[in-house]
Amino acid sequence: MTSLKIGLTGGIGSGKTAASDRFAALGAEVIDTDILSRELVEPGQPALDEITKTFGAGVLAADGRLDRGALRRLIFNDPTMRRQLEDILHPRIRAEMLRRAANVSAPYVVFVIPLLIEAGQQALVDRILLIDVPETLQRQRVADRDGDDPQHIDQILTAQTDRQTRRQHADDVIHNDGSLADLEARVDAMHKSYLRLAKR
Repeated sequence: MTSLKIGLTGGIGSGKTAASDRFAALGAEVIDTDILSRELVEPGQPALDEITKTFGAGVLAADGRLDRGALRRLIFNDPTMRRQLEDILHPRIRAEMLRRAANVSAPYVVFVIPLLIEAGQQALVDRILLIDVPETLQRQRVADRDGDDPQHIDQILTAQTDRQTRRQHADDVIHNDGSLADLEARVDAMHKSYLRLAKR
């Protein structure tokens, strides 16, 4: 397995995808848990069968695929249901993430884990990199990107770890309060730092 494992995290609308895209362009191996979770719930996958058994056929679309919106509405305000879903998905995501990381030849691997701190997955990585953004900017970006109303954005932010807690857990922080070019320049600098660490 690659010696250096970076856990990239941040709240909704913080810029995790833009940052991880830049790391990938620079030659890091990027493994995104959101993408893994989508692959694991494709039709025919055991996780989808278990989700359907647990939550009922109402979480399936007409074509037999997972209706992510229906599932989200079902579990959003129910912590017990959310934990049931996590119990189905998290062990599978973790196993697949580690399986892929074992075959990496890049100097370091970046695991993109939005809920890294919430899920208590700090032990999986050597360093936690936080993409940090002021909450007012975060709200604006989510509204622009998803067209969500302020009340729904409030619900999402309330369900996630607060900014202060994330900062306390982070080893490295990239402030994403400027342009895309600013973010990429900060990722470039962090990449150089990780290359040095990976050589040790």
